[in-house]
Amino acid sequence: MIKTIIVEDEKNIRENLQKLLKEYCPQVEIIAVCGSAKEGRKAIIKHKPDLIFLDIEMPEENGFQMLERIPSIDFEVVFATAFDQYGIKAIKFCALDYLLKPIDITELLNAIKKVEERIQEKSANNRILQLINNKNFAKSSKKIALPLSDKIEFVEVQSIIRCQSEGNYTHFFLKNGQKLMVSKTLKEYDELLTDSGFLRTHQSHLINLKEIKSFVKSDGGYIVMNDGSTAYISRQRRETVQDHLKLICK
Repeated sequence: MIKTIIVEDEKNIRENLQKLLKEYCPQVEIIAVCGSAKEGRKAIIKHKPDLIFLDIEMPEENGFQMLERIPSIDFEVVFATAFDQYGIKAIKFCALDYLLKPIDITELLNAIKKVEERIQEKSANNRILQLINNKNFAKSSKKIALPLSDKIEFVEVQSIIRCQSEGNYTHFFLKNGQKLMVSKTLKEYDELLTDSGFLRTHQSHLINLKEIKSFVKSDGGYIVMNDGSTAYISRQRRETVQDHLKLICK
């Protein structure tokens, strides 16, 4: 989902844009709607959007002035204006696109497509940078990119206590108490993390061997982790798990 904020002082334009986005752009999540630049600035700092639709001509403070007063612009901007001459200035301001009012649905869809492409490009660049960083750091400092619903979280591999599957999703349990859900199967992370000291103990459990607290033999056998959580051991993997535990104890 593309987290989006609308900053527009005209009520009918705001409502029309919301309607068009909800009807034609299901990948867009409207997280705030603001009627002034001041409201927009507060919402941007609070919600950290991926995209803002920004009116240029607003009373007290226009769209360009609003952006100039934001400390860090790490989101895409699509300007909306009733005056074509502002388009050149918008482009010079490095906006992704600009829309003329009244907003044409085809132009809106094209703008959203550009946003999606830009976000995917940023994600790819972040992944490549992380790959380079991983090559330059020791294993204990390596990070893994976890695609969450609203962002990509870069997590140190050794901060992961365990992973647990739930259908096509994987839950990551971290040392700081955080729990992250990723829409990928546990099998994919089994392949990624095995060389970093992780072991698949069960169809639903992947554990960090360095985070094992105890091995309980009763009830078919299970592992207690340092955070107090448990990971079951399947009958098929019991021997493999025991072999790894013996190696840890040596």
